[in-house]
Amino acid sequence: MTTLGIKARRPAARILLVDGQGRVLLFRFTPSDRPPFWVTPGGALDAHETYEAAARRELREEVGLDRDCGPQVARREVEFLTIEGVEVVADERYFRVDVDACDVVTAGHTDLERRVMFGWRWFDPAELADWPEPVYPIDLADLLAASRSLP
Repeated sequence: MTTLGIKARRPAARILLVDGQGRVLLFRFTPSDRPPFWVTPGGALDAHETYEAAARRELREEVGLDRDCGPQVARREVEFLTIEGVEVVADERYFRVDVDACDVVTAGHTDLERRVMFGWRWFDPAELADWPEPVYPIDLADLLAASRSLP
């Protein structure tokens, strides 16, 4: 909800979790007020939390993987409506995590995540452009390609 047209600021850490085959992990959200969509693991920072700490926490909570996320590989500012129905301006920082393989463990999901996250999938970047449901960020394939060339 906005107050006098001012949108809430939402700092967030997002994870580009890439497996040994170059596929990226995405979660499928199925909110009641809009069509389903796919998005990278991650979420809002807790109070007094750094982006790096939030990335590690989100990776642990959403995927079950407890490790450092490495350096930030991208940053973007985007406006959207959160699952809770709040219009925000998000300052999203992306962290790439490469794994040979990864068993996704969702036991750390919050109550809200359990209600709206129904599934996950490893996507080949070539699949993203023609996927029948929205994938966010919209430029994810380009973001993945650019992050490969970073140290």
